[in-house]
Amino acid sequence: MNFFQSQDKARRTTRRLVVFFSLAVISLIIITNLFAMFVLGYLNADTQPLSAGNIATQFNWEMFFTISAIVITVILGGSAYKTMALSGGGQVVAESLGGQLINHSTQDLHERKVLNVVEEMAIASGSPVPPVYILDEEGINAFAAGYTTGDAVIGVTRGTIRFLSRDELQGVIAHEFSHILNGDMRLNIRLIAILHGILLLGIIGYYMLRSSGRGSSNKNGGGIVALGLGLIVIGYAGTFFGNLIKASVSRQREFLADASAVQFTRNNLGIAGALKKIGGYAAGSKLETPAAPTMSHAYFSNGVSTLFGSLLATHPPLEVRIKRIEPGWDGKFTPVTEEVDETISEQPQTAQADKFKKAVAGAVVANEILSNQLMDHIGQASLEQINYAKNLIEQLPENLKQAAHEPFGARAIIFCLVLSADIVVQEKQFQHLKKFSDKGMIALCDKVFASMSSLQIQFRLPLIDMTLPGLRQLSAKQYTQFRNNLTTLIKADNKIDIFEWALQKIVFRQLDLHFGLVNKVRNKTISLAAARPHLELLLSLIADGSSNNKQQMVDNFNAALAQLDIKNLTMVEQNKLTVENLDRATDALAQLKPLLKPQVLKACLACMTQDKEYSPFEKELMRAIANTLDCPMPLFIE
Repeated sequence: MNFFQSQDKARRTTRRLVVFFSLAVISLIIITNLFAMFVLGYLNADTQPLSAGNIATQFNWEMFFTISAIVITVILGGSAYKTMALSGGGQVVAESLGGQLINHSTQDLHERKVLNVVEEMAIASGSPVPPVYILDEEGINAFAAGYTTGDAVIGVTRGTIRFLSRDELQGVIAHEFSHILNGDMRLNIRLIAILHGILLLGIIGYYMLRSSGRGSSNKNGGGIVALGLGLIVIGYAGTFFGNLIKASVSRQREFLADASAVQFTRNNLGIAGALKKIGGYAAGSKLETPAAPTMSHAYFSNGVSTLFGSLLATHPPLEVRIKRIEPGWDGKFTPVTEEVDETISEQPQTAQADKFKKAVAGAVVANEILSNQLMDHIGQASLEQINYAKNLIEQLPENLKQAAHEPFGARAIIFCLVLSADIVVQEKQFQHLKKFSDKGMIALCDKVFASMSSLQIQFRLPLIDMTLPGLRQLSAKQYTQFRNNLTTLIKADNKIDIFEWALQKIVFRQLDLHFGLVNKVRNKTISLAAARPHLELLLSLIADGSSNNKQQMVDNFNAALAQLDIKNLTMVEQNKLTVENLDRATDALAQLKPLLKPQVLKACLACMTQDKEYSPFEKELMRAIANTLDCPMPLFIE
């Protein structure tokens, strides 16, 4: 799986769906006009004989355009309404299915297990740690929902965490992360909106029938009944063909997600075992909630039964999926009779601990080899990286892990990450917190800062990722206060620190959307030419921060230019390297066409490693920049 190609394919699939949707709307317009013509012919049958020729005369172009405008308005209005209703992202979808947020303070061993697996997968892949929702359903199923990695959530049923082993659960979660990283989630929500718009015609027809009154014998009443019935048939027929398209698209994406899960975990038996248990379990993967059909294409396995069986099935048959993952399968499903019983706390593996220590040091690099390695792994996570993430989490002091998982402590960790080493500036920062933060924050920061002072640099981004679910639990007022405080702390020394900027950019990019401070990111793209001033700014900042020698800065900048198809970029003056300008630059660069983003990331990497060194700071800075461009970069292991 190539992340950038998958993102590009998702966009092209979206465009094809828009074409199909447009053709469907045109067809519905024509059919609705023909039916309205018939109804008008029926109503005027007293004055003219009811015939095909006379029915046709009931229509004129003005009437045609009026009916067409009404149909378009209804469909687009219904789609827009559903899009707005789902604008809250994955949280709205999860709650609509009856999901309840799993709190990190939970004492339920099964819930702890899924939280750990999700956190490890997120940190390993370079993605923000998504909130996890539990559905009180006996069926074994899961889903990922949201527009972007920033508002993504993972949902699992109670049956999933009760009956799957850790390896099987890891396979399921890897499958869902594949949907997140492949750009499938935005497509899922758009499919829901499109189908709702078409279905709205049928809903209007249903209410027309109800409003016509029972037993109405006059011709006008009969005409309304006929029109209502016609709209029901048209709306539900349109929905049928829409579901047909949805099922076809979904089945192919499920094969890709299965393959990606095996690629992530390097363990085909995990996800295959989960599918075998679904086949051998009485409840299967079915969901009982009335809202289940709306998200049928987003589940790990079929969540609803369809009237037309495999024709409208959003997932390939279990047997076909298992055979693709495990060619030697004997065809027997695994009976599910009792809950799994395994502890959630594992000891660090010695081999992984050794890798952990080795990855701390800086590396002497060959830029081209390193670039290819990093680009090939964006949007993916290998088994080594997942185990490395697990080991890294285990290396954290227990009080930091606990603090990161709850709102008050999460704020303290973020504040401590930007506290200055300069005692004068640090005192200024603490004075601000004492005046503008919640009671007890200073005392907690003191404790957290003491634990963080000995942490090595590679812990910083994982810690940020771990705090995001807790920060999402803040109230809107608390988040505004937190945001203002963090901005003030960063600006306390009156100079731009590139990692401080990256930290606040990651946090604000993920949370501003959640708290409604920015509009949902539009699915637009720009070219490299349009991104010229933004590229100049970002590369100038990296070059400026990587050396104190002016000639070395120029060499670093020129090394970056060699990776781009656009030439004649010029370095930006230092007085223009402000947080505000850098924010605008990265926001714009995040909108680059997917296949252009590797050039930008390679340019950033070349700028950092022109001196043939790839330090721990540069590794984490590279991941932070990739994060701001919506390109999840996995943990780097030499």
